[in-house]
Amino acid sequence: MPRPILDEAQIHPAIRLRIAGHQQAIVQEVMDAVASTDVVVVGMGINPFPRQARKALDAAGVPYRYLEYGNYLNTWRERNALKMWTGWPTFPMVFVKGTLVGGATDLKALIASGELQRLLVA
Repeated sequence: MPRPILDEAQIHPAIRLRIAGHQQAIVQEVMDAVASTDVVVVGMGINPFPRQARKALDAAGVPYRYLEYGNYLNTWRERNALKMWTGWPTFPMVFVKGTLVGGATDLKALIASGELQRLLVA
């Protein structure tokens, strides 16, 4: 089932550029990392789940790039743009070969099942 996204035709033309450009520097930085690196973990400080994802990748011997954006006390507007872009509500956001695979729990399941290795060689 596709996630609902407000159709551009339902956005007044006077505000389309403002919406399109909102916090796009952070989104572009993540897009660039995802395009150039097989595994990317996007996280934030203080949150233990990005750390869990990185530990799981380290234990599996899988190289990755980690991007950290602030913590619970700051940079929430920038991180919100990433949530709006992906539709994923929490951190970390883990990308494998350009595909969002979920968070730390989802990553651990992929590692345990062997699917992560299959995705990396595909």
